[in-house]
Amino acid sequence: MSDRKVPVPYFPIPPSQYDVRYFTEVVRAFSVYLEQARNPGEGRNTFAVFTDLQTDDSGLETGTIFNHGGYVKISQLNTPHVRGSSGTAAVGSVSVTTT
Repeated sequence: MSDRKVPVPYFPIPPSQYDVRYFTEVVRAFSVYLEQARNPGEGRNTFAVFTDLQTDDSGLETGTIFNHGGYVKISQLNTPHVRGSSGTAAVGSVSVTTT
């Protein structure tokens, strides 16, 4: 949150005695602060390093990045990149006789 241009919420100066309006303002200020902390905001980067990215989209939520064959890809519901896809097949049998 240090790089974001978000105004810091105002925290009022406490009165000498308990005041409902003061307490309401403090709760409102903390609510604003928590909302700002939870919202990542826009991302504008000139440099990024991603280490140890998953190599398929198995178990990832939509929009998560992963490394597939040296390419950074974004997981989508309609384009799966499955883990360990392979197949084998057999048809009939062969007998070899030598004389």
